[in-house]
Amino acid sequence: MTSATDDLPLAADFPKATVEDWRKLVDGVLKGAPFEKLVGKTYDGLKIEPLYPRAKGVAPVVGRPAAAPWQIMQRIDHPDASAANEQALTDLENGATGLALVFAGGNAAHGFGLEPTADAVAKILKDIHLDAGIGLELEIGPQSRMAAIHVAEYVKSNGIDPAACDIRFGLDPLAAAAVWGHSPYTWDEIVPAVTGGIKGLAALGFKGPFASADGRVIHDAGGSEAQELAFVLACGIAYLRAIEGAGVPLEQAQGMVYARLAADADQFLTMAKFRALRLLWARIETACGLAPKPLFIVADTAWRMLTQRDPYVNMLRATMATFAAGLAGANAITVLPHTLALGLPDPFARRVARNTQAVLLEESNLAKVSDPAAGAGGIETLTGQLCDAAWALFQESEKAGGAFAALQQGLFQSKVAAARKARDANIAKRRDVLTGASEFPNLHENETAVLKATPIALPPYGEQKYKFDALPPIRLAEPFEALRDKSDAALKARGARPKVFLANLGTPADFTARATFAKSLFETGGIQAVDSEGFADPAQLAAAFKASGAGLACLCSSDKVYAEHAEAAAKALQTAGARLIYLAGRPTDAEAALRAAGVTGFVFAGGDALATLQDTYRRMEQP
Repeated sequence: MTSATDDLPLAADFPKATVEDWRKLVDGVLKGAPFEKLVGKTYDGLKIEPLYPRAKGVAPVVGRPAAAPWQIMQRIDHPDASAANEQALTDLENGATGLALVFAGGNAAHGFGLEPTADAVAKILKDIHLDAGIGLELEIGPQSRMAAIHVAEYVKSNGIDPAACDIRFGLDPLAAAAVWGHSPYTWDEIVPAVTGGIKGLAALGFKGPFASADGRVIHDAGGSEAQELAFVLACGIAYLRAIEGAGVPLEQAQGMVYARLAADADQFLTMAKFRALRLLWARIETACGLAPKPLFIVADTAWRMLTQRDPYVNMLRATMATFAAGLAGANAITVLPHTLALGLPDPFARRVARNTQAVLLEESNLAKVSDPAAGAGGIETLTGQLCDAAWALFQESEKAGGAFAALQQGLFQSKVAAARKARDANIAKRRDVLTGASEFPNLHENETAVLKATPIALPPYGEQKYKFDALPPIRLAEPFEALRDKSDAALKARGARPKVFLANLGTPADFTARATFAKSLFETGGIQAVDSEGFADPAQLAAAFKASGAGLACLCSSDKVYAEHAEAAAKALQTAGARLIYLAGRPTDAEAALRAAGVTGFVFAGGDALATLQDTYRRMEQP
């Protein structure tokens, strides 16, 4: 019997490729630089090598049933119940197979959300056939926890068989406590309310799952992949113990808990994270004496990666995130509409969110292969590393007394704070790129349409008896967007943005690269760059600066040209009235002389662009 490769002998004519041959080629490109420059590192300190061999002896990670599509969830969060119902019906008629009902005060409400009353629930669910295979995901918070009961009552009062409904009830007081930073109750007081609600819903005939372990809390706050996984494990095991402690057999309790994870635009890390959670949860099930069953995992595209500026790039980020979560076996995916950071999405944004998934499922057929990453050396290695790191942190939380005690002791918060500090530094230095916000800005973008709505007013979340550090959601682009807001305010007040004159010296070959860099850097802060031809004569440079109407200047050229002309150019610009003068390039031995000639500072790749821009605004605002 011959194999398929016997009919294609062409490869046999080439020598077998080896890692040693590849290293020789790489070393030639590095030209003496250390190979470690090519080794990446995650915020958990995990190394990412540039090349991996095939992983042998591994089995696919069991997730969704073979070739089964994930649920295309659509976010429903309009405060007006009738409008929310209209949106839901439109979504279901146009490709959505499930609805994520986001109630006001929920972890992912982001300023809006549904009214958590029985009357509102009835209006929202009107004409929706819950027993027709539609997935329903409830996202509730402390003030909207009764929404789960109202949904159950609606089902019963309308003669719908609870067992025929696919409803995930989203009970998750641990995540709520983490986001809010306090709780009116101890964990021992919380448990009876949670387990009582679960037993009551199960007694009515609902199959669940009921309790959600929500890792988005960690991700939204700027945490790492291992921290997110560890939090899910800690919350999941806490709910599992509570349910068993309430008299529910462990085999039955096993199916009452599910997980939520954030999916972001880092494809490989997202895939590894979802795969790791299944392996980790199976380890917990085995330790409990249970036969492992695939954990139901819900994915949301990440809130923290959304930008208000150039929001259409959010479509690309969401596509990568959906791609990664879908390939890694997510059971249900909610794509956050690309305008969500600006307000309530309009019909166009909602349609794009639906179709992002529909195209990947129906045209790209991503669900046809179960765990296509199995055997891929890089992803298998990352999966294993995340398992080890997350398990170690999970064990720390267990030693602290469980998830609630770990929150009280600041265990998760301190680790998230460290990851966020490192992440913020890389954002500020533009090492972690946010296209449209920290890189490739568009100062002439049109205003993006969102819906107008009044958020639901909710009562305070109980007495703050038990306080600890909160984990509120953030968006990584916010510091740069704050600078853009200042620029917009100046444009509105004075008819012009702050401007920086690109003082190009020499020929285009000398200045183009650094002028392009400087334009991008300053415009990420809303400071409009005014380009120019190359100059050799300081007097002509000064005249061009005056004609530009700019208050700032940035010298752009090669180090060789700087050595000959930068000092004279800086003096000419200062004499011409430039309030601040920057030089595109790293400081050299000539720094002192350049500063004496009028150079305020230096801008270069790897420098703290955010600090430079913030300091620039501070100086411009001085009299």
